Amino acid sequence: MVKVTANDLIEEFKLEILAGEEGIYRLISTSDISRPGIEIAGYFNFYPAKRLQLLGRTELTFLQHLQSHEKEERMQKLCTYDTPGIVITRGMDAPQELLDAAEKVGVPILRSQIPTTRLSSSITTYLESQLAPTTAVHGVLVDIYGIGVLITGNSGVGKSETALDLVRRGHRLVADDSVEIRQDTEGTLIGRSPELIQHLLEIRGLGIINVMTLFGAGAVRPFKRIVLCVNLELWDQKKAYDRLGLEEEKMKIIDSEITKLTVPVRPGRNLAVIIEVAAMNFRLKRLGFDAAQEFSQRLSTVIEEGDHDDLQ
Repeated sequence: MVKVTANDLIEEFKLEILAGEEGIYRLISTSDISRPGIEIAGYFNFYPAKRLQLLGRTELTFLQHLQSHEKEERMQKLCTYDTPGIVITRGMDAPQELLDAAEKVGVPILRSQIPTTRLSSSITTYLESQLAPTTAVHGVLVDIYGIGVLITGNSGVGKSETALDLVRRGHRLVADDSVEIRQDTEGTLIGRSPELIQHLLEIRGLGIINVMTLFGAGAVRPFKRIVLCVNLELWDQKKAYDRLGLEEEKMKIIDSEITKLTVPVRPGRNLAVIIEVAAMNFRLKRLGFDAAQEFSQRLSTVIEEGDHDDLQ
């Protein structure tokens, strides 16, 4: 699991450290950000201390109108051992009471020149990306006509060879062997390659090849949203495979479900073409054109007409 600290925010957003430097490695556990205006007004009953706190012009201007002892009391309550950090926006000066309270418990006080709303949005987006649930799947991820297709199957079934054939047909490789998957939101899965094996394909008997070097920068991409899984398995004579495409199987990754197709592998089958067509057909279904449903309706119409002729 990726861990985010105040120090990561300092590096990402070029923040200035005003106090509490010893606490810059405190973990940030949530992407939610709090603007503690009501707390500065004195109400701490439901203070979300574990969130990153953001102080803008509104909060700091209100703080100036408080009595000295009120400032000290509320800044001490604002800075807890659970608070991962407090960020001051617009380059404003931090109250001395806040700096003193932060030094006592080691809460990092950071400052940015960026306006409050824009900084809040940027930090939230960054934290959601970094703290999103992640997993790794053994397989190959390819961008086929804009559709992110995850190819899975047992070792040696031909996933990498199929991916190589797809790249030769003009599609783009994202990851081979291991696909790192991040769930940005429920239903949205983003796949990428581990940095160590980025752009590489392992072909048995040939070894490791660099797809970008061989086929150019247009043959790879750094990440892709996954919407379809094609599982390759050796042909089983006893198994009944779907021949119409009316049944839609689902595969669950983290908390999201994607469509899964099972394609049997045997000599003579061009897997690259089959997967390419599967992606094109999936795209058509999303646009409202379902060949299997259309055939089923035609068949029902023919049967109904036949029954009607028999009655006559």
